[in-house]
Amino acid sequence: MSLTFHWFLPTNGDSRHVVGGGHGTPVTAFGRDRPPTVAYLSQIARAAEDLGFTGALTPTGAWCEDAWLTTAMISQHTERLKFLVAFRPGFVSPTLAAQMASTFQRQTGGRLLLNVVTGGESQEQRAYGDFLDKDDRYRRTGEFLHVVRGLWEGGSVDLDGAHLRVADARLARVPDPVPEVYFGGSSPVAGEVAARYADTYLTWGEPPAAVAGKIAWIRSLAAKEGRALRFGIRLHVITRDTSEQAWAEAHRLLDGFDPDTVASVQAGLARSESEGQRRMLALHGGGRRDGLEIHPNLWAGIGLVRGGAGTALVGSHDEVAERIEEYAALGIEEFVLSGYPHLEEAYWFGEGVLPRLRARGRWQHPLGRRPASAPRVSF
Repeated sequence: MSLTFHWFLPTNGDSRHVVGGGHGTPVTAFGRDRPPTVAYLSQIARAAEDLGFTGALTPTGAWCEDAWLTTAMISQHTERLKFLVAFRPGFVSPTLAAQMASTFQRQTGGRLLLNVVTGGESQEQRAYGDFLDKDDRYRRTGEFLHVVRGLWEGGSVDLDGAHLRVADARLARVPDPVPEVYFGGSSPVAGEVAARYADTYLTWGEPPAAVAGKIAWIRSLAAKEGRALRFGIRLHVITRDTSEQAWAEAHRLLDGFDPDTVASVQAGLARSESEGQRRMLALHGGGRRDGLEIHPNLWAGIGLVRGGAGTALVGSHDEVAERIEEYAALGIEEFVLSGYPHLEEAYWFGEGVLPRLRARGRWQHPLGRRPASAPRVSF
């Protein structure tokens, strides 16, 4: 099985320190070190493209730039890289969203992947005019994807649902290819929606035993729907020539966490309605150093100051490759990765880990060439 790797576009800003934000928490001051300009984000995207990443995730929310507009602009500065656009279905009509996706596919040569994010924080949702509770947001997402998928198939769609209503909806031109739908969520209702409508189920970076449990859960639900899904994982990475160098970088990042910022972020995240966020918090328990390595080479330190994905693979290139193979053995086929700063860390991973995975027959460059042909940079 050949694995797929995606990178991340920090549309909330970048830094040599961890940039916070997400799940109701504000972006930290470090987000101003490297503002998320089209020029800088395009530099990251071109590096990811050349190194052999398949796509790049862009986040969604009030704490970052709009994913649709940003990726549309960056697509004009890249040739092959796909864009895993995080999108909240409650903010526009499903017919318009299907049309937007279709247009994106035609204008970029089929480079859209859709990451459907229901939204775990009611306070942030209300700021956008959405007053449904969490479970109803997921039910609305199901109705939304029912309409979108029907339109992408080229049919006429009518729906008189509990949350959405469309009549004789249709697209003048369907997308080709149809965008793949990525979806995550740890609550029971989230699992039901994923089983019915997702192509790839995404989980945050929990220890392998917990990830195995999630995979078994979603597989069981999907089987009841007569479907089979792919599985992906969202992680940060800190990979270096030696384990000592990688852990020294992790501790440097940790030493840059201001105690007051950690306390403030943790207090905000403790109010989160997201089951996935609750699971992330349980991994580190608000600790500072001891106990943050929750599985060999899996570090929970990022989650002290950042909402959402809060764990990183830390180690030598060989160790990180081994952990990736450990997750792959569970059924994980796609890895959505990031690191601070995102330009430099893309090269560390692309020139350090990907060649090792290629040598083991676990990955191949999309263009069929060796990642070593990417331009070398010095940090």
